[in-house]
Amino acid sequence: MIVVAGEALIDLVPQGAGALATLTPALGGGPFNTAVALGRLGSPTAFCSRVSRDAFGEALLERLEKTGVDVESVQRGDEPTTLAVATVGVDGSAAYSFYVDGTADRLFGEPEALPAGTRAVSFGTCSLVLEPGASAYEALMREASARGVFTALDPNIRAGLIADADAYRDRFRSWLPSVSLLKLSEEDAEWLGGSPREWLAAGPAAAVVTRGGDGLTAYTRDGGAYAVPGERVEVVDTIGAGDTVNAALLHGLAERDALSDEGVAGLGAEGWESLLRFSARAAAITCSRAGAEPPYARELEAWKTV
Repeated sequence: MIVVAGEALIDLVPQGAGALATLTPALGGGPFNTAVALGRLGSPTAFCSRVSRDAFGEALLERLEKTGVDVESVQRGDEPTTLAVATVGVDGSAAYSFYVDGTADRLFGEPEALPAGTRAVSFGTCSLVLEPGASAYEALMREASARGVFTALDPNIRAGLIADADAYRDRFRSWLPSVSLLKLSEEDAEWLGGSPREWLAAGPAAAVVTRGGDGLTAYTRDGGAYAVPGERVEVVDTIGAGDTVNAALLHGLAERDALSDEGVAGLGAEGWESLLRFSARAAAITCSRAGAEPPYARELEAWKTV
């Protein structure tokens, strides 16, 4: 079981150009997208979050359940669902503004236990910024790591939500000793500062940096650096692409029985390049369609034959 811990929200995606373009609601949130992507790839997955009882919250849970994601660890609340208004650039890149005051997901409380059979827990995005939930997720991360559970972190920076950038950067560095796999975009890396080698020295077994259409690079604690190019595809938008990479990495590590620091260290060049190519293909499929619609395992199998 791979557990994904973090927010589920509604993306309001513009249909057309201009500030007054019609907004269409879409199910989203980095951790939510990661959980859906893992479920579609076929990994046993559970979602750990707090979700509203409003109509949006019901739709979010319905998508998870239809994807085969276990929602027994989802807390519920009467507060409204968080909204994220997306702005899509001419290159398909997405930026967001958020409506988060008094919403359900930020009131997450640390659970008494993770689901039975948990092999890995993934954290990231808004859930590690918005209090009081952020401290509860942080405590869960540290506790899981202390028990030897493989932990993954995708900071997925949303700068507009971070009131004190320096304090967040310090907090990010404090998480690294509890992180097994760090995944972040090139833009996130630039905003956070530091380098893959500095991050790895603090704790993670590997750090994967995504570079959009230019591909992905994995850095390992033993000094390895493995890169693959991006898969060429006509980009509709990039919503959910990074979340798909996160899921593909975790799924691929699970398939290789490598959800441990030792397993990551044993992948070698061939293993890493295969895993990164798989992740790049998965992200390309997501980018080829509107919104966060990660691929099913059968679509990646079909891609191999093209």
